[in-house]
Amino acid sequence: MDVPPDFLCPISMELMKDPVTIATGLSYERKNIEKWFFTYKKKTCPATMQSIKNFDVTPNHNLKRLILAWQNQNKASQSCSASSSSSSSSSPSVKHDDMLSLLKTIESSPFKVSSLKKLRSIIEIGDEIINTDFILSSGVEVLVQIIVQILYESHDFVTFRACEEALGVLQQLPLSEEERTFELLSKQESIKSMAIMLQRGSAEGRLYTITIFQKMSKSNYDWNFVIQDQGIDFFKSLLELVSDEICTKASSHALDVLIDILGGSKKSRLKAIEAGAVCVLIELLPDSNRSSKCEKVLLLLKLLCECAEGRQALVEHGMAIAAISKKMLHVSNTTTKIAVKILWLICSLHPTDIVLEEMLVYGSVKKFLALLHIDGRSSTKDKVLKMFKLHGNLWKRYPCFPCELKEYLALVDDSR
Repeated sequence: MDVPPDFLCPISMELMKDPVTIATGLSYERKNIEKWFFTYKKKTCPATMQSIKNFDVTPNHNLKRLILAWQNQNKASQSCSASSSSSSSSSPSVKHDDMLSLLKTIESSPFKVSSLKKLRSIIEIGDEIINTDFILSSGVEVLVQIIVQILYESHDFVTFRACEEALGVLQQLPLSEEERTFELLSKQESIKSMAIMLQRGSAEGRLYTITIFQKMSKSNYDWNFVIQDQGIDFFKSLLELVSDEICTKASSHALDVLIDILGGSKKSRLKAIEAGAVCVLIELLPDSNRSSKCEKVLLLLKLLCECAEGRQALVEHGMAIAAISKKMLHVSNTTTKIAVKILWLICSLHPTDIVLEEMLVYGSVKKFLALLHIDGRSSTKDKVLKMFKLHGNLWKRYPCFPCELKEYLALVDDSR
């Protein structure tokens, strides 16, 4: 039903539940205006763009009462509508003309958020026929135009909200290298816009963006453009998501994207190191109890330690050796293999006395001994043997050196 315009928040164009008034006399939904002031750090009225010095908000009780009265008057018709909707929800369908009409509304209306939310609820159904109709109706083109608009109106909150909703639709679509959707999202303007959203968007906007990036990484997207265009800021945004303790999905997707980028380019590793990747990843390790996350974090550290700068950053971190040692033998065979590879890189290319001492104190050497008792030969076991040959004489000087290793090292010396 038609909602009285005064009951709609000027930002979201949705019915207000908790209206508040600001210094200019206009009323907004509390969560929207507080996000505008305190998350996006804006100093203007969203509707009038008038400068504001007083950011206090005052509850608009009269407006709230009017909205509640209007809702009560329409309760019967709303119940009827809800009942009708419920009875038809078991077999949802959207006609082609309805899709075209909705896309036309999104394209032409200055207030796109409500229509985009409706479109997102339609695409969420996951009906292949509906999704195909949306794509064939140039729906992706319409949404990409909304996304790239933040390149030109990046300070406009309404534009940002529309961009977030558009990304919320697009992140639900399948992406593969040969599809039109992938082609449009891979364009430089689209990538720039999504990079901005990754840096400045809401939690939902960033999740939508990193989900799209993760799908693109699986489709062999070449990240060189975004790395050159965004530089260190792009890696800082990814690392911030990697550290997200609230949204594990965003964190996991960000790890996947980083693995794809760093695995394909050594230059990108230097940018990531400069952005503080080694420190962030080391501090993630103690709480990475799931094998999949731990494996991803260690794999990224291994890639970074293949650079001299990465090894330097790791040995300078006070808890690096302890964190890596703790994950050896306790998570999975893959984590053990990667952890040994990291310590091998350090031992062979950056073997300071402090690092070698930490490996002994924090149990790395003792766990190396356990690996040597595993039957058969492997590349991991070979690396452990080489580390003993390189540094065994130094380790055995320490009182905490395992006694059972002394005899083994005598055999290693004889084999030389």
